[in-house]
Amino acid sequence: MNIGVYGTLVAASLVLLLGNRLLAALPLLRKWTIPEPVAGGLVVALVLFGLHTFVHVDVRFDASLQAPLMLAFFATIGLNANLASLKSGGPMLVRFLAVVIGLLVLQNVVGIGLALAMRVDPLFGLLGGSVSLAGGHGTGAAWGKVFTEHHGLQSATEAAIACATFGLVMGGILGGPVAQHLLKRIGHTDNTADADAPADAPYAFEEPKAEQATTPAVFIETLTLIAISLAAGDVIAGWIAGTPFELPGFVCTLFIAVLLANTLAFMGRPVAEHAVALIGNVSLALFLAMALMTLRLWDLAALALPVFSILVAQTVMMVLYALFVTFPVMGRNYDAVVLSAGHCGFGLGATPTAIANMQAVTARFGHSHLAFLVVPMVAAFFIDIANAIVIKLFLALPFFA
Repeated sequence: MNIGVYGTLVAASLVLLLGNRLLAALPLLRKWTIPEPVAGGLVVALVLFGLHTFVHVDVRFDASLQAPLMLAFFATIGLNANLASLKSGGPMLVRFLAVVIGLLVLQNVVGIGLALAMRVDPLFGLLGGSVSLAGGHGTGAAWGKVFTEHHGLQSATEAAIACATFGLVMGGILGGPVAQHLLKRIGHTDNTADADAPADAPYAFEEPKAEQATTPAVFIETLTLIAISLAAGDVIAGWIAGTPFELPGFVCTLFIAVLLANTLAFMGRPVAEHAVALIGNVSLALFLAMALMTLRLWDLAALALPVFSILVAQTVMMVLYALFVTFPVMGRNYDAVVLSAGHCGFGLGATPTAIANMQAVTARFGHSHLAFLVVPMVAAFFIDIANAIVIKLFLALPFFA
C-alpha cells in the first residue's frame, strides 16, 4: 500500500495529535517526559509492524518531504545561532564537545571490542558504534557504502541503517527517564524554572507549544532565509562531495544559515526569532513524526545476534555515560540534566531527537538557555566533523588494514 505525499503529511500530522492525546491520557509517558512525536510515531510504527508480520501488508509512505523538513530545521538552528551568544557560552560548549568526543571514542572501543570477542568482523563494531549511532542514518549509509566497496563487508549499508534506526528509537525513549532520574538527585520538581532563565524569556526552541507572534511579511522573510540556506547549502555540499572535506548536506545548510544570521545582525537587521522558532518547531515535529512512523521495525528484528548484542551494550553504556560523565562534568545542576537528556538523543539517535528530548524536559521543569545554546551547535555541526576524524583514526588500526 503506497501513501502519497499529501497522505503522508496528513499521517504525520495525525501522529503528532495522537502523541499529544497519549501524553494527556497516560501519566507514565508524562512522568518519563517522552516527546509527543516519539509516543505517537512508535505506536504507528508498531501497528505497521503488526500489519507486515501478521497480515503481510506493507504500508509505504512518500518520504519526499522528510529531507526538506530536516534541512529547514537545521537552517532555523543556524539562523538562531548568534555568535556573540555562543562566545558567552564558549567554555561550556568546549567542555560539552569534549564529553561528546569521549563518547564517540568509547562507542567504537565497545563496538570493536565486542565484535572481536564474538569473532565477527570488527567493521560491524564500528557500524554499531559512532558510525550509525552518533552519525545517524546519513552517516551510517555513507560509511556502509565505503565498508562494502573498500573493505568487502557485505550488507554494510543495510546493517548501518538498521543500527541507526535502533539508535533513533532508543535515543527518543531514554532521554526522559535519564533526566527524571537526575532531577531526583538535584531535588528539582515540576514547573520549577531555572533561576537564570526567567519564565517570560524562553529561548527560541524551548517552548514549542508557545504562541509565536509574527506577521506574514516577517514569516516570508524568514522563509526566504531558510530557502537561501537550503539552496546554497546544497550547492556547497555538491562542491565538496568526494573530497576530504565532504560533510553531510545539513551541515552545509547550517553553516550558510549561521553566516546569514550573523551577517544580518552585524548590519543591524537581526532575524526574527519568533518566526524562526515557529518554523523550526513545526519542521522538527513533522520531521520526527515522519521519521518514526516510517520506521521498518522488522529490519531491527532481522539484525544478527552479534550486532544486536552490540547495540544493547551501546544503549546501556549511553545511559551510564550520561549519568556518570555528562551530568557531573557539565556541572551537576539543572542545565546538566537537560544536556544529559539531549546527549542521549543525539548520542544514540539524531539532533532532532535531542531537541525533542530537551523540549519535553523543559516543558515540565523550566527553561535551560545553556542547553539550547550548546546542544544544537555541537550536535548539528561539530559532532559530524569530530566523528569523521574519530572513525578514520579507528580505521587506521592494524586489524582494519
